[in-house]
Amino acid sequence: MGHSTALLTDQYELTMLAAALRDGTADRPVVFEVFARRLPEGRRYGVACGAQRLLDAVDAFRFGADEIETVGKFLDDRTIDWLRRFRFSGDIDGYPEGELFFPDSPILTVRGTFGECVLLETLLLSVLNHDCAIAAAAARMVTAARGRTLIEMGGRRTHEQAAPSAARAAYIAGFTATSNLEAVRRYGIPGAGTSAHAFVLLHSGLAADPETAAFASQVSSMGPQTTLLVDTFDVRSGVEKAIAAAGTKLGAVRIDSGDLGQHARDVREQLDDAGATSTRILLSGDLDEFSIEALREAPVDGFGVGTSLVTGSGAPTAGLVYKLVEVDGIPVAKKSSQKATHGGAKRAFRRFDDGVAVEEVIRPTNAPLQQTLRELQTPMMRSGERTYTEPLVAARARLATGLQNLPPQALDPSAGEPAIPTSMEA
Repeated sequence: MGHSTALLTDQYELTMLAAALRDGTADRPVVFEVFARRLPEGRRYGVACGAQRLLDAVDAFRFGADEIETVGKFLDDRTIDWLRRFRFSGDIDGYPEGELFFPDSPILTVRGTFGECVLLETLLLSVLNHDCAIAAAAARMVTAARGRTLIEMGGRRTHEQAAPSAARAAYIAGFTATSNLEAVRRYGIPGAGTSAHAFVLLHSGLAADPETAAFASQVSSMGPQTTLLVDTFDVRSGVEKAIAAAGTKLGAVRIDSGDLGQHARDVREQLDDAGATSTRILLSGDLDEFSIEALREAPVDGFGVGTSLVTGSGAPTAGLVYKLVEVDGIPVAKKSSQKATHGGAKRAFRRFDDGVAVEEVIRPTNAPLQQTLRELQTPMMRSGERTYTEPLVAARARLATGLQNLPPQALDPSAGEPAIPTSMEA
C-alpha cells in the first residue's frame, strides 16, 4: 500500500463510527454535502478547486498496520476490523475544478453509508478549503493584472507540503508559472525563477562592485535572457549594471521594494533610452490584488506574488462545511441558530441572461430539469471508482470563461455582496 491518507482526519469521526457500528446505524444510506453558508467577507464569488487532489486522497484512504496501531489505542476490536477492510464504495458528484460557486452551492455531494462517508469529512474539507481559498484569491489577482504575467512565488511563506497545491490552484486561476519545483514536477506547471539579493551580497569583498560581479556571473550562467534583480542598493544604478552585463537583449529586471509604480516608470524610460526596449519589468514585494490593481497604469510586464496568494489574501479558508442532508432517503437538517442547513440531496444549476450569469439555482434532486438552466455538478466517483479526471488547462479555461460570464462589477476587487443570488427551491 502506498502512502495512506487515513490519519488526515479528526478523532471524533472515528468516535462516531465506533458508536454507529455498535448501535447498528453505520450502514444507513446517507448523503453529505459540502457548501459554504457564506463567502469570505467581501468576496463576490468562490472558485471550486482541489477535486482531483481530493479524489487521489480518497483512493489512498486505507488503514494499514501503522494506521491501525494509532487508532487501536482508543477503538474497540469491532471497529478496528471494520477499518482494516475499509474502502470507500460510495458516489461523489461535484463542481468541476475552475467552476465558480456561491453561498449554499453544493460543490460536493457524497453518497454512501454513514460509516464510510463520515470518515471523509476532515480530509475533504482540508483539501477543498485550502485549494478553493487560494484559487479565489489568485483569480482576483489575475483579474487585477489585466493579462500581464503572474508568477506564484509563495513557497517560502507556507507549509512545505501546501506549497505545491497552492501553486496548482494559482495556475488553475490563471497564473503563468510557479517558482516551486515540486509543483513543476508533480503537476507539469511551467516553472520560473529569478535570483535573490543574497546572490548580490555574496559577491561583497570579491570585487570592487558586488552587483556588477553578481550580474556578470548570472548572465554567464543563464544567458542574457535571464532576469536580474536590480534593487539591492539603488535601482537606477542596478539597471545600468544589468544592461552592461547582459546588453540590450536582457530578458527582464525585477524590482522588489520601494515605490514600485514610480520605479517602473523610471526604469521603463531608462531601458528604452538605452535601447533595451524588449527588456521586461517584473515587480514583487508583498503584492496582492489591491496593489496589483493600483499598478494598472504602470509600465509593468509581470508580477511575482507570494505571501498574499498562499494565505488566501485575507481569506485563508473558503468557509466550506460538510453536512448530513439525507438519511434513508429522508431529508434531515440542522436548526441551530445561524448554522441551519437545508435538508435533502440537491442539484445545482446556473441561470444566464444573454450570456451573463444571473442566478445560482439549487433544486431537490428529483425536481424536473429545465432546459434554460446549466447543470453544475459532474460525476466524480461511482461505487468507489474514480470517474473524473481532466488536465489543468481545462479547469483553467473553465474559470476564465466563468469570470467573463459574471456581471462586470463582480470583477472589482473591492468588497461587495456575492455577484449573483442563490435561489433555494423546495
